[in-house]
Parts: sequence; structure tokens; C-alpha cells
Amino acid sequence: MLTVDFSWLPLAAGERLLDVGCGEGRHSLAAYLTPGVSVVGLDLSAKDLITAKGRIDDMAPYDPKGSIQFCQGDATRLPFPDHAFDRVICSEVLEHIPNFMAVLGELYRVLKPGGRLCVSVPRAWPEKICWWLSRDYHNTPGGHIRIFSREFLQREISLQGLRPYHSHGAHALHVPYWWLRCLFWHRGEKSRVVAAYHRLLVWDLMNKPGITAWFDRLCNPWMGKSVVLYFNKPDKEPA
Repeated sequence: MLTVDFSWLPLAAGERLLDVGCGEGRHSLAAYLTPGVSVVGLDLSAKDLITAKGRIDDMAPYDPKGSIQFCQGDATRLPFPDHAFDRVICSEVLEHIPNFMAVLGELYRVLKPGGRLCVSVPRAWPEKICWWLSRDYHNTPGGHIRIFSREFLQREISLQGLRPYHSHGAHALHVPYWWLRCLFWHRGEKSRVVAAYHRLLVWDLMNKPGITAWFDRLCNPWMGKSVVLYFNKPDKEPA
């Protein structure tokens, strides 16, 4: 399940991509399928990185032509030199990090002049409903500690020196699931209604029916669970 639309973050042979906060590797592994692209996935969680590394072999039937590696690291202090990557992804990460401004600075630093950045965060109004329905949703260790408006985040990234060129929503079908999950937080998947909606999401992921694709296209611009922002770094950095 991809949040980033790679048609807006195109990859070409010989380019390097960094996936900051890669989790279990969904975007890293998708980029790995592009011929000649070198992918680095970075995350703080050793457990998630073990899962991500274990999934590399799962890509073999798709005959990947790129290269990929996963490493542990802190998004506020990336272990890479300046201008090391042509493309950088930071998807569903900033809402977890107290010092998100340090992360934005690091994303800018490691991106090459002329490179492209994609950042996604939960959309503000569905997120506010989740917070209202369940205090545990955002108080759980590793949970969301901040709600971003699209306008605020785009402005803060632009102030780093990056230029926005596209944005969209993603995963509208997932919004009701999280509302239900928060409403029945302490029962979790034991709640029949939560379990039923989860089965719907799995069915949608595996079968990709036209009706749910239509729902996403209709609702993503205003209800998509994620807001996805794309930026260019100028060819010449300010002196």
C-alpha cells in the first residue's frame, strides 16, 4: 500500500533514493523495482528493519533491477554526507518526532541540488477526530504527537529552500477504519465492526476492485488519510 505516487517522484537509472523512516520498507521495496536505482531505507526501529530486510527476497519474482539496503539511524541526524541523494521520501514520520524541524533540515541537506523530496503526514481534520475519540491513540508510545495542517507543513518545508510542485491525498478508505479503531480502542480487532472493516481493507488491497478505487479518487482530495507533498530543490543553493 503506497502513499507516494511515483509518477510524481519519477526515478531513473543511476539515481539514489533515501526513504527516511522507511518502517517495514513499502516505499523502499517499490522503488527497488526501478532498473538501475540505488535505494537506502533508514529507520530507528530495529524490529521494522528486520522485517524490511526479510522482504527483499519476496521481490525476486518481480525481477528487480535496482539495488537496496536498509540501515538503522536517527532522522534528526542522518548518517549521510551532504547532497548524497537524488530523491528523498519521508512518509508518515514527522508526526512522531518532537524536533521535526531538525528532520526537515536533514532532508534538505542530503538532497542533491535539482533533486526531489516527497513528504506525507496524516490529514489534519480526520486526525483531530481520532484524537477526540481516543486519548490513547496519540498517547501510546511511538504514537502521533502532532497534527499538521497542509499549509503549515508546506510553508515550513518551503522555508528550508524547497519549492512545492504537487500535492494530493491518499487512503480515504482507511479514514473510517481509524475512527472505528479509536472508538473501540481497548477492544481493538476483537471488536466485530473493527475486524469487519479491516477485512474490507485487506480485500481491497488484494483485489483492487473498481468501486473502492472510484471511492478513493472521489474522496482523496478532501478526506484522504494522508496529505502528500512534493518539492524540488533548486539547482543552485543560496550562497
